[in-house]
Amino acid sequence: MPGPLNGLVRMARCRKQTRSRHSKMSAVRPGNSTLTRRRTPIMTASTTRRKTAAKSRTAAVCAIAVAGAMLLTACGDQTDNGASESETKGTASAAPLADKLPKEIRDKGVIKVGSDIAYAPMEFMDEGNKPAGVDIDIAKALGKVLGVEFQFENSTFDQLVLGMNNGRTDIVMSSMTDTKERQQGATEDAKGGADFVNYFKAGSAILVQKGNPKQVTTLDDLCGLTVAAQRGTANEALLKETQKKCGSDKIKEFISDQDTDSITQLQTKRADAVITDFPVALYNELNAGGGKLFEVVGEQIDAAPYGIAVSKKNTQLRDALQAAVQKIIDDGSYGEVLKEWKAESGAIEKATINAGK
Repeated sequence: MPGPLNGLVRMARCRKQTRSRHSKMSAVRPGNSTLTRRRTPIMTASTTRRKTAAKSRTAAVCAIAVAGAMLLTACGDQTDNGASESETKGTASAAPLADKLPKEIRDKGVIKVGSDIAYAPMEFMDEGNKPAGVDIDIAKALGKVLGVEFQFENSTFDQLVLGMNNGRTDIVMSSMTDTKERQQGATEDAKGGADFVNYFKAGSAILVQKGNPKQVTTLDDLCGLTVAAQRGTANEALLKETQKKCGSDKIKEFISDQDTDSITQLQTKRADAVITDFPVALYNELNAGGGKLFEVVGEQIDAAPYGIAVSKKNTQLRDALQAAVQKIIDDGSYGEVLKEWKAESGAIEKATINAGK
């Protein structure tokens, strides 16, 4: 027959155990979202055999009282309020800015991100067909301080803001230049408008074939040539502005849906130059064909802030993202991401909102 101490142990084990569940950011390459569960160890007690049948009633009562106190203490630790330091989400230390997010996003544990994932090194699909790049790793760092996972969804660039405003995604993070026209929804690629949390800066650049056979050094040298740029981007706008200055010596424009298509046109010599963002041009100069295919000519043109686009109706999410960007700038994780991708030239020191002109 079990003694009083064993009875208390069995009763304690019957008490409902609680678990904390938290979303976890994927590793260096997103796409493998996982969930972690914390199991709180169950307190156990071993009973000792009575050496004699004459144990005093007083000793037995004391033993029961002590055991009961131990069990109540242990079970008290088995709630969400007793989260361990090893947890990576849902605690003030692990996700210090989680409480700034809207409740519905905290509850889901996910921020859906619209992105045109064909813009290396900013965002692209790696050899495992998973999103990779500067924006992906910055999102990972943001997820750590906000306690949520950033899930990237691929789409064409000129549909990203519209998709966000229609509720398909929560934000857009796709090397999108923050401009007044986009803030106001005055451009075709930003219907409905958006607020922008600024996190990077970059301008345009001219990418040509290795050796620069057309001797291009400035935008004026593009007149009379075939030039590619991506639809809906600041680079397309720059190409059209340059076109106006060419007079009768018109540029033959190749406007692509994806920047990779523009690069392919240059590689196959169907285009003489590509206007693209400076970090993208530099990445292709250094990496495409082992650095033997392309080169960047001239200086970076009209550097401007990139922004994470957020619906104008969701100011709480916007402000949470601004605080998170500033947090990772201050703690150094932002700089580590840029160093890994050799993108330090685009670093900012202060997270702003709608700084574009």
